[in-house]
Amino acid sequence: MSLLRLIVLLAGAALLAACDSEQNDPYPAAERGQAILYSAFTERPKHLDPAQSYTEDENTFIAQIYEPPLQYHYLKRPYTLIPGAAEQVPTPVYYDAAGKRLPADAPAASIARSVYEIRLRPGIRYQPHPAFAVGDDGRPVYETIDAAMLAKVERIADFPRTGTRELTADDYIYQIKRLAHPHLHSPIFGMMAAHIVGLRELGDALQQAAKANPDAWLDLDRFPLPGVERIDRSTYRVTLKGKYPQFLYWLAMPFFAPVPREVDRFYSQPGMAAKNLSLDWYPVGTGPFMLTENNPNRRMVLDRNPNFHGETYPCEGEAGDREAGLLADCGKPLPLIDRAVFSREKESIPYWNKFLQGYYDASGIASDSFDQAVRLAVGGDVALTDEMQAKGIRLLTSVRTSTFYMGFNLLDPVVGGKDGVGEARARKLRQAVSIAVDQEEFISIFMNGRGIPAMSPLPPGIFGFVEGEGGINPVVYDWIDGRARRKSVEAARTLLAEAGWPNGRDAKTGEPLVLNLDTTGGGMGDKSRLDWLTRQFAKIDIQLVVRSTDFNRFQEKLRKGAVQLYYLGWNADYPDPENFFFLLAGAESKVAQGGENASNYASPAFDRLFAEMKDMDNTPQRLDIVRRMNRLLQEDAPWVFGFHPKSYTLGHAWLLNRKPNDVANNILKYQRIDVAARAAARHAWNAPVLWPLAALLAVGLAILVPAVVAYRRRERRNARGNDGR
Repeated sequence: MSLLRLIVLLAGAALLAACDSEQNDPYPAAERGQAILYSAFTERPKHLDPAQSYTEDENTFIAQIYEPPLQYHYLKRPYTLIPGAAEQVPTPVYYDAAGKRLPADAPAASIARSVYEIRLRPGIRYQPHPAFAVGDDGRPVYETIDAAMLAKVERIADFPRTGTRELTADDYIYQIKRLAHPHLHSPIFGMMAAHIVGLRELGDALQQAAKANPDAWLDLDRFPLPGVERIDRSTYRVTLKGKYPQFLYWLAMPFFAPVPREVDRFYSQPGMAAKNLSLDWYPVGTGPFMLTENNPNRRMVLDRNPNFHGETYPCEGEAGDREAGLLADCGKPLPLIDRAVFSREKESIPYWNKFLQGYYDASGIASDSFDQAVRLAVGGDVALTDEMQAKGIRLLTSVRTSTFYMGFNLLDPVVGGKDGVGEARARKLRQAVSIAVDQEEFISIFMNGRGIPAMSPLPPGIFGFVEGEGGINPVVYDWIDGRARRKSVEAARTLLAEAGWPNGRDAKTGEPLVLNLDTTGGGMGDKSRLDWLTRQFAKIDIQLVVRSTDFNRFQEKLRKGAVQLYYLGWNADYPDPENFFFLLAGAESKVAQGGENASNYASPAFDRLFAEMKDMDNTPQRLDIVRRMNRLLQEDAPWVFGFHPKSYTLGHAWLLNRKPNDVANNILKYQRIDVAARAAARHAWNAPVLWPLAALLAVGLAILVPAVVAYRRRERRNARGNDGR
């Protein structure tokens, strides 16, 4: 074959290879055509153990694996509890101090004990796992793992044998005991110890046992917990102190999911933790998915649990769900996908580009991509850009059940005051700052409009949140022409002068008013945001000093009350006002009690209302109390009520059954992929651009062809010369 012909053939082969759009596909060819959901994560999860995990990025995974007794209905709003692994939502039974049963409407003050009896659905089985593998003698195959066996194991899939068994009440009891384990440091132990009978005492007993033999495995079955009782194989009973209706919400969280004793024992064996063979790395559950690959620096994979018990897609929702296609899969067995692949993306631009190529099925919207994705329509409504609409991309928006705020430390003599007169002055100072810090401007500049100003601690979707004129903060806003308008800077200046700081100077000494904000890197640590905030204070002649520090030092300052101002936020654990108001309860004072009240706000009036409200059902009487509590907080201003963020999520047309859900996390099982539509879109959107390659080949040929022709001429001349000799 001539050299020129070989060059042409190779060039043609290269062009044909480039014509295949699958050359850009970042996923293995074996995955094409399968019902796999592709997504990304930006922060590696720290804990996958349900006793320890308490963050949204961790719940992305463990909520698909574990099954607490209860869950939230996927489609209904307001959020509604329904059975998970339990047969039904339990109804508490109340008893007085003498053990006499009380009616359901008994006053909270008369209730000494609340008893919840939970019966599990039959036939629920665990995912395949080596901890359940048993030999012919009925004993666990991996009861003792020696060094030689462990040397052959690098991941949980390396164990050659697996097994399963049915879910039992003992598994839930064992997990509740784990909340008190001294080595786990469960973030809810303190809260639950205040409610579950005997849990605090169990914590003390486990602490002593761990000190006596620090390297030994604690078999929790040996330690009694009187507040959690086994009735039979499928039923257990939890006894609480007093009345605590929010306990039902906790029963929908992974903290109360089952952990079998044999799994805990399996992972506790010597050498396992050193190889990340632990419950914190490889969860074990009965849910629709199981974690089969855990590489938090690269990707994490959830595969369908082959033993999942057969839940079905809901057949009812709220108004508009049927028209939105959210009921099309009514009655179909869950999950509707076979696998979910989560890839680590540390930068927003590659994440965004892969979404536009169709290689991620859904995406949030980073600030860098906001203008490319959405635009403001007439009237301030948000709409997708033409580019997004042309791709069939859908936009889901919702106001999250979260509150971000700037808090004042009321133990500080300047912003908190020490006596009646000082407290009154400090209150007006806090009110002036609340007016001056323009949350609407912050949301517009730094959040691309993705948020709404907060009027109180309660976000939309929480009982007690009121829209319109009845829900505004009258200290900061006026209601004008059908909308809330922030009071003027002059109103803030007047309040500041009444507080004894005219023009930002002490009326007696002439000293300027200087306030200190403690913050960490990230969050409010961004320089442009802090510069903006400094200008907000300067509008009323207050000098703001920013004291940046690391996270641990910041937490220490909060614990000691060594701050004046600080920024924090709170995401709802459950959809109830108690979960937000407790952040300002006197009993939760950060300095005095080590609680979550970082402002150390102490109001006897607020605390009395909180004690009355927290155990009530959602009635008109409770709503009235919530409104009175909000009025107290608006007047006292322990926080500058910041904003409630809006969630903007984009999804491709082939990703079905997506509905915003800010409380439940076990949503993966409901989603479905139109695999054929995705494959077609990927092929169309990733067609190779051939002209640069063609141009490069043309240049190459233009260089090579003359050289080849000259070479062949020289060879012919040499051949004739040789023939003449």
